[in-house]
Amino acid sequence: MKPSFKENLIQHNLLIGTIITLPVPEIAEIFSATGFDWLFVDLEHSAMSIKDAQILLQAAAPQTPCAIRVPSNDDVWIKKALDIGAAGIIVPNVCTTQEAERAVRCCKYPPEGMRSVGIARAQGYGDKLQEYLSSANDDIAVIIQIEHINAVGNIQDLVKIRGIDGVFIGPYDLSASMGKMGQTTDTEVQNALSRVKQCAQQANIPLGIFGPTAEAVQPYIKDGYSLLAVGIDTLLLGNAGKTIMASLK
Repeated sequence: MKPSFKENLIQHNLLIGTIITLPVPEIAEIFSATGFDWLFVDLEHSAMSIKDAQILLQAAAPQTPCAIRVPSNDDVWIKKALDIGAAGIIVPNVCTTQEAERAVRCCKYPPEGMRSVGIARAQGYGDKLQEYLSSANDDIAVIIQIEHINAVGNIQDLVKIRGIDGVFIGPYDLSASMGKMGQTTDTEVQNALSRVKQCAQQANIPLGIFGPTAEAVQPYIKDGYSLLAVGIDTLLLGNAGKTIMASLK
């Protein structure tokens, strides 16, 4: 049987994906057919609804798992994202151990957490309810996003929280929180990234990060990052168009 998204994640297998922000199922279908290991469905910085996200997951299924970045560390958003069949949840801007613990609780059914029981796509619309309930706590990947300097200051404790399966760095928001908007190669920003990497690797927690291009993420792969989101649907489309125009005019 093919390993699940979470199994690949916690084994530190290299997972290459990209970010989807447009509610267009054909985009998810095309990306899935290209061989991406996972897709990052973004509900934080897009106009998508939960229904839009479900259609994307259906288009990517069954070959490509999708992790959903919810808009906030909120039980309503998280349970909706899980009920439509997300393989993992990415929780933005987690800075404290209390916030990390809350993220875990929202993703887990009792007694480990506080996720409520509903019947939706993830549970086979009821046909696989008991099967899903018995395995969901173990199968769902819980990933917290480190994107503020305050989170870097607490990173040694954050990576020790039981139930955290990965940390995903947001380099652009992190640089902004340091007063260095967009300066991701700045020495101080890079030192903050190194601090996160050091603590995560000591705790054997998988590391993820976004990069706009394959070239941008290659150094991170060499540095031990295994969960990569490369590019965004809008950027990929725009860059493809610019390349065509530049070559013909």
